[in-house]
Amino acid sequence: MTEPLRPLFHFTPPRGWLNDPNGLIFHQGFWHLFYQHNPKGTDWGNMTWGHARSTNLVHWEHLPLALEPYGEGTIFSGSAVLDERGIAGCGKRALLLFYTFAGKPFDQRMAFSNDAGKTFQQLAWNPVLPNIEGENRDPRVFWHAGAAHWCMALYVRRGTSDGIEFYTSPRLTAWSFSSRIEGFYECPECFELEGSWVLFGADGEYVLGEFDGMAFHPEGERLKLDYGMNFYAAQTWSHAPENRRVLIAWMRGGSYPGMPFNQQLTFPTEITLHEIGGQKRLCRQPIPEISLLWRESWQVTDTALVPGCGLTGLWEGEAFDVEAALILEPGAQLVLTVRGSTIHYDAARAQLSCFGRTASMPLREGKLLKLRVLCDRTSIEVFGGHGEVAFSNCFLPDTAQRTVALAASDGGVHVTTLSVRLIRS
Repeated sequence: MTEPLRPLFHFTPPRGWLNDPNGLIFHQGFWHLFYQHNPKGTDWGNMTWGHARSTNLVHWEHLPLALEPYGEGTIFSGSAVLDERGIAGCGKRALLLFYTFAGKPFDQRMAFSNDAGKTFQQLAWNPVLPNIEGENRDPRVFWHAGAAHWCMALYVRRGTSDGIEFYTSPRLTAWSFSSRIEGFYECPECFELEGSWVLFGADGEYVLGEFDGMAFHPEGERLKLDYGMNFYAAQTWSHAPENRRVLIAWMRGGSYPGMPFNQQLTFPTEITLHEIGGQKRLCRQPIPEISLLWRESWQVTDTALVPGCGLTGLWEGEAFDVEAALILEPGAQLVLTVRGSTIHYDAARAQLSCFGRTASMPLREGKLLKLRVLCDRTSIEVFGGHGEVAFSNCFLPDTAQRTVALAASDGGVHVTTLSVRLIRS
C-alpha cells in the first residue's frame, strides 16, 4: 500500500491541492466535476480548474485541466450551464463555465466547450461582468423559468458587509444588478427544490424562501446543512436527470501527511425537503449509487443491547457504510464507535454528538433513532434522522482501530436493524 491515506471512496486529485468543487453539471451522460486545484504542489495557490467525470458519481475518470491561469490572474470558483439554444454565441448545446478571474481587479468571465467538456476556449469579449467591488467572486449561474432569464448569484463584500448579489441576463454574456441579500460569505448556491427556493453560502448555513428571478425572499430562520468540523463550499449539480439535487462539498482542513495530494471532497449526498417538528428542513443522505461499492455486508435485527455487553469486534475493515434503526427508551445513552471514533446519542437531551460537535435531534415519534455513518480512511460522515442533522469530519486513523461497535451503557436500546457494509475503492 503506497498511499495509506488515500481515501477509498471520497474524491481526491491524483496529485496536488484541491479545494472548492466548481462547475458541477450533468452533460451527455456524465456527471462533470470541476474543482479548485493546484497541479504543481500540495499547498493552496496557482488556482486552476481540475476536471473529472463519472457515469455514476462513485467511479471517477480524471480528465485534462479545464482552465489554467493566464495573464495576471488565476482561476477562482464558479459554475457551469448548458446553453441549449446557443444564445451566448458559442454554439448550440455549448457547455459554458463561469468563473472568477482573480486578477487586478477580480471580475467574472466565461469559457465554453463544443466537444462535451474535453477542451475549453475563452470568450473573446471577457469579462462578462466587470469588477463590482473588491474581490467579488464565485458566480453561480442558473436559469429561472418563471422570469425567463438567466440569474447569477455572486459573493460581494461591500465595505465590511458580506452578502450575495443577484444579477440577470437574457443572453449570458452581459449582466445587470437586481438585488442583494446580506450575511452570506463566499460560494453562493441557489436552487429550487420541491416548490421552495434554497440559498446558502460556503459555511453551509441555508435559508428557505421564494426567489422571483430578481430577489430572494427568506421565510424562516437560517439553519445548518452540516455540524461537522470539515464542511465548506458545497455546490450541487445542474441539469441532473430526474430532477435530482445532488450535493458535494470540500472537506476543508483534513490532513494527509506524506501523500502526493492534499484535501478531499465529501461523498455525494442527495438533498430532499422534510417537515421536521413543524418546520421544513433540508435533509441529506448518501446517494444510492454507494451500493456499487459494497463488498461485504452483515446485518443484525431485533436485538436488545445489554448493559456492559454490546455488539463489538464483529466487523473489521478500513472503510464502512453503517446504517441503523434503533428504539430508545427515555434516558438511554447510545454509543456507535467506528474505527475508534464515537458517535453518541443522548435520549434525555435529544442530542447527537460527534468529534466534540453537538446538534439537537429529537427521536422520531419519541423513540426511533436512525443513523447512517460513512467511514473512509481519513473521514467520517454522520447523518441522523432523515438527514436533517449531518456531521462531516476528517481524522487521521489509528491503524490498530479497524472495527465497528455498538453499545448502550445502561441498556434501554433495541436494535431494529443494523447493517454494516465494507466499502471497496
